[in-house]
This record gives sequence, structure tokens and C-alpha cells, in this order.
Amino acid sequence: MTDLTGPTGPSAPYGVLVLAATPIGQAGDAPPRLAAELSGADVVAAEDTRRLRRLTTDLGIELSGRVVSYFEGNEVARTPTLLEALQAGQRVVLVTDAGMPSVSDPGYRLVAAAVEVGIRVTAVPGPSAVLTALAVSGLPVDRFCFEGFLPRKAGERARRLDSLAAEERTMVFFEAPHRTEAALAAMATSWGEDRVAAVCRELTKTHEEVRRGPLGELVAWAGEGVRGEVTIVVTGADPTAALSTEPAALVAAVTEREEEGMSRKEAIAEVARLAGVPKREVYQLVHVP
Repeated sequence: MTDLTGPTGPSAPYGVLVLAATPIGQAGDAPPRLAAELSGADVVAAEDTRRLRRLTTDLGIELSGRVVSYFEGNEVARTPTLLEALQAGQRVVLVTDAGMPSVSDPGYRLVAAAVEVGIRVTAVPGPSAVLTALAVSGLPVDRFCFEGFLPRKAGERARRLDSLAAEERTMVFFEAPHRTEAALAAMATSWGEDRVAAVCRELTKTHEEVRRGPLGELVAWAGEGVRGEVTIVVTGADPTAALSTEPAALVAAVTEREEEGMSRKEAIAEVARLAGVPKREVYQLVHVP
């Protein structure tokens, strides 16, 4: 059994770290326990203290504890301070702008630090953009993986997507609205324009929208402009469509496609996608002197 007491023994018990999920759209979706945890916390660590104030107003509660900011820019510096509060026996509640803390949001560092010294970590379960998007996407949900945000740089993004070419599980991504078109275009390049996906925008909010269809069609739609919070759900690779990864088979597949009229670049990209290997690997095989 894990020892949840401090270094001086039972007389100085550690506090508790509570990861509290917050609504991703409507305040009415807040779990009932959220109000009680916020109002009773010794310390509330918030990604955005202004959003926290709006949330407490919506919930009709007042905070009795200390409020501190805890966001990407100060997460490293502030974690030791919050850890000290926990070690002193205080109850620290962590909230982010929306959804569950530490899921592509601040929180992981504090959780890891608390676990390392034996502090109890619990959660107020609640709204999650990942699960909500997956549920409404209409895509397979029996097996899935969450990939967070794609790299912003085109080259790094392409390499990440190429590494997922053989992933058979449904994939869930977060994306910024102004990068959605580029992300969908990169997915279409790596995985093919026919791969089916769903773009979930402003989930649970007034202007909620779910666009479903092949990646090629979604790229065209996103080209008209995308606003709001975006979650992208994409079907996994079809295992029956995979090519052999044997070098000779890869070269033959590229040659076959070139003979059918594809450019070498297009042929290499398609073969790499279907075989689930990096494009550079196929390129090197084709261009061996």
C-alpha cells in the first residue's frame, strides 16, 4: 500500500491533488462535484484565472482558498511551489481552460512530481473533447489512440503522420483553427485523400459542427476558413490494404505506379503510405545506384 503521509510521519499527512475536469462548452455540463471541490480547496491552480472566475460565477460559488496561475509558461517554475503546498497537507485543485487537466494541457509535471513523493492524486471526472469527438464522429470507437497536437512545422508534421501510416486504431487529434486546413492536407498526403475523417468544431457549444467525409473533401471545406476549437478524428489504416515491406516489393510497387502514369514522387508517397513505412525509406530504395 502506498504511504500517503509526509516525511515526518502520520502527524504531518500529505494533502491531495485533485485534477478537476471543466466544461468544454456549456457550464451546465460541469460535474456536480466540481463546485464542491473548488469552493473547498486550499489552493486552486488555474490555467487562466479569468476563465476560472467566469466558471465560479456560472456555478454560483465563491473560492475560499488561494488562487494561482498554472499554465505552460510557468508550469516548470510553479510545480515545486504547489508540491510544497501538497506536502504541507493542503488540498490543491487543478483546472485548465476546458476538459481534463494534463490531457494536452498543463498538469502532467505536477502529477508526476506528486506521484514520485507518494502524494495522493485523484480526479473529478467530466467533459473531455477527446471522448466527445470520438463518440459523435461516427467512426470506429472500439480501439483508438490520442495523438494530441501535430507539430507546427510542415516537415516535422509530415514525419509524424508518416510514422502513423500503419496505425490501425482510430486516431484523435487536437488542432488550432488556423492550422486545420494544413493539418488535413498533410493527412491526405500521407494517408490518401480517401481516408475518412471527422472534424468536430465547437463541441457542445452553440455553433457546434461535425463535418464528416474523405480527407480530400475536408481539405476543401477547411479552405473556406475554420473557427473555434477543433478536434479531428481519423479512421485507422486498413490492414488488408497494406503492402509488403520487403525492399524488392516496395521498388516494384513504385515502378508499377509510375507505369500507370504517376510521378515518381507521387508513387513513392503512396507506396510508403500503404506499406506503413517512411517515405524516405522508399525513396532511398528507389534511388539506390
